Amino acid sequence: MSDQVPPSGTSQEQRSRGAFTSRKVFILAAIGSAVGLGNIWRFPYVAYENGGGAFVIPYLVALLVAGLPFLLLDYGIGHRYRGSAPLSFRRLGGATAETLGWWQVGICAVIAIYYAVIIAWAVRYTFFSIDQSWGSAPDDFFFGEFLQTADPGIGLDFVGGVLWPLLLVWVAVIAIMVAGVQKGIGATSVVFIPLLVVAFLALVVQSLFLPGAAAGLDALFTPSWGALTDAGVWAAAFGQIFFSLSVGFGIMITYASYVGRKTDMTGSGMVVGLANSSFELLAGIGVFAALGFMAQANGVAVDEVATSGLGLAFIAFPAIISEAPAGAVIGVLFFGSLVVAGITSLVSVIEVVISAVRDKLDLGRATASLVVGVPAAVVSVLLFATTTGVPILDTADHFINRFGILLVAVVSMLAVTWVYRDLDHLRDHLNRTGSLRLGSWWLVLVGVVTPAALVYVLIDELRAVLAEPYGGYPTWLINSIGWGSAVLVVVVALVLARLPWRRTVDLSAPPEEVSR
Repeated sequence: MSDQVPPSGTSQEQRSRGAFTSRKVFILAAIGSAVGLGNIWRFPYVAYENGGGAFVIPYLVALLVAGLPFLLLDYGIGHRYRGSAPLSFRRLGGATAETLGWWQVGICAVIAIYYAVIIAWAVRYTFFSIDQSWGSAPDDFFFGEFLQTADPGIGLDFVGGVLWPLLLVWVAVIAIMVAGVQKGIGATSVVFIPLLVVAFLALVVQSLFLPGAAAGLDALFTPSWGALTDAGVWAAAFGQIFFSLSVGFGIMITYASYVGRKTDMTGSGMVVGLANSSFELLAGIGVFAALGFMAQANGVAVDEVATSGLGLAFIAFPAIISEAPAGAVIGVLFFGSLVVAGITSLVSVIEVVISAVRDKLDLGRATASLVVGVPAAVVSVLLFATTTGVPILDTADHFINRFGILLVAVVSMLAVTWVYRDLDHLRDHLNRTGSLRLGSWWLVLVGVVTPAALVYVLIDELRAVLAEPYGGYPTWLINSIGWGSAVLVVVVALVLARLPWRRTVDLSAPPEEVSR
């Protein structure tokens, strides 16, 4: 393009980028991003392991002093600077700050590549639930017959049962992205989020009527007040809130850039944050009611069947489905919920990459969606539709979350506050139309309290990894896939931030809002 487009934030530029048609659609899209697989299979176990009912206290504190303030920071950056993560940071602090945006883009690219395969597994298990294909040994079926898992480094043979649903997931996601911000992302959220809520409510009701459900709920909610004196419990609360809200890695910056100038962003943030936490609580009730049934059916304590992550979803729940009355219904509802929650989250993650590529290279929506989506799908298939997919996925997920998302979040908060000194301007911007007024307390939370809490979590995670190889995996796998992915996104970010912008955009802050 030879002609410069109007200054950032004008209607012409917004029309070219796309936009949500209403605040309601934006809120549903943001909830769709926040409510993902981690809400369903991570929160219940984290709460159970960290004080049960007493965990509610550090969880709420973390939500109020870290989660919501950081969510509003992301909203402020995206809404004020009207661009993808790299473009928004470029407008905020120049070429050096742009690196932060590309760092977030790289993290999203890595997450998208492995996140899709978990959705593909859930698609298959939705149908497996009907006739309980896993038989009497869900563990052996999942790792053996279904995934055909090999030891790390031994086999890269394709697994047909994973390959085809994975391709289906990518075709669906790319089609959504090609359709655009409103017709694709917005429309999907408007349909999928109410569907997810209805399906999960039905699952919870079904679970509550299972024999032994009360024992499961008792195990989850009985408070262990002594846990409140354990710093690790507070670190777990901050970590859970941070990961579950989809903050710190460009998603909410990107989504906020698609919202009208007069939108109430602080009020929207409260709705999204509370909706996310409410769904986590609902997930805890449904999951532990089912685990209580499983414990009673096997004559063991709840702590012997309680687990999280892949073990909960693809081993424990199939065992519950096999023994529960109307097990097929529970299975379809549970795995169907995983598919729906996963799709809305994957769409938000891949949009961060697409939006950045569009802004930097001046590409149309369809072209950018294919340029990003097709290579991501190819890499996803080559790495995760194979017999060594599970170890690679587990390692990449752990390291990119802990030493990618956490680190870039801390760096970006400190940079915005103390290097570029833009936090007060973001507060003023949010207060112009926000129903919740942000005062000095927000500046302190974002600039001091939240970074300090996340640094503690980061150090704790680093100490654990250095003390013992993660997952018992070989050193080469941890170094290449784990540390390798965390370092690679930083290197790529440094390179991309120094490439010229093919799209001639105004790289300064919106002129009408510059107050310095």
